[in-house]
Amino acid sequence: MTNPSDDHSATLERRSFLRSAFLAGGVVMAGVPIIGSSSPRRSSPEPADRPARSIPAAKSILLAYFSRAGENYYNGGRRNLKVGNTEVLAQMISSRIDCDVHRIEPADPYPEDYEETVARNVREQDTDARPAIAGPLPSIDRYDTVLLGSPVWNVRAPMIMSTVTEGLDLRGKTVVPFTTHAMSGLGTTARDYAASCPGATIAEGLAVRGEEVNDADAVVDAWLQRLRLVAGATRSPS
Repeated sequence: MTNPSDDHSATLERRSFLRSAFLAGGVVMAGVPIIGSSSPRRSSPEPADRPARSIPAAKSILLAYFSRAGENYYNGGRRNLKVGNTEVLAQMISSRIDCDVHRIEPADPYPEDYEETVARNVREQDTDARPAIAGPLPSIDRYDTVLLGSPVWNVRAPMIMSTVTEGLDLRGKTVVPFTTHAMSGLGTTARDYAASCPGATIAEGLAVRGEEVNDADAVVDAWLQRLRLVAGATRSPS
């Protein structure tokens, strides 16, 4: 193009589009979703034929999750949610298993505005931040299995989840990740938890697209069956 103002407008539009994809967990190039970001972080796809790792009979289970309501990504646009996608998924899971539930609340709540949350998340990832949590972390001494739920932002769990995993002694526990996302699945969540939870066993995770979370009953049931967590499932010998 020969008109500089046209070039400038096109550049701003493209930057705005890429920016809006950050919370979706990736960017889109030539119409094809690409898992990745402007930083070197990359997620490795899990082998489709990898056997599910079931959980030995658990004495007690904790489900801890972080969720954000407000303006969210929705099929390329925006949608205001009264209940965050991850909270919907956490409620669905906890209604099917015998567990205690703990909601992770940031000391400095994330903005209702989508773009402001995008910008804050990018800053936190770039600085490897550990956002403070409101109130104490739960005592996990009595739990054998800990389910950790979160959205996936820019290919990984929000940095507040690193605050959680590094603040708990999860040695000897089974850690089970579950996420809601737009296009990145679990992203690097399982790998990140493995690094920040030394001595823990990382079980098969669950990833559900945010737009599909209200219809995820069958997916959740099948996942819990594979993990031997639902009542009536045949559990592996302890």
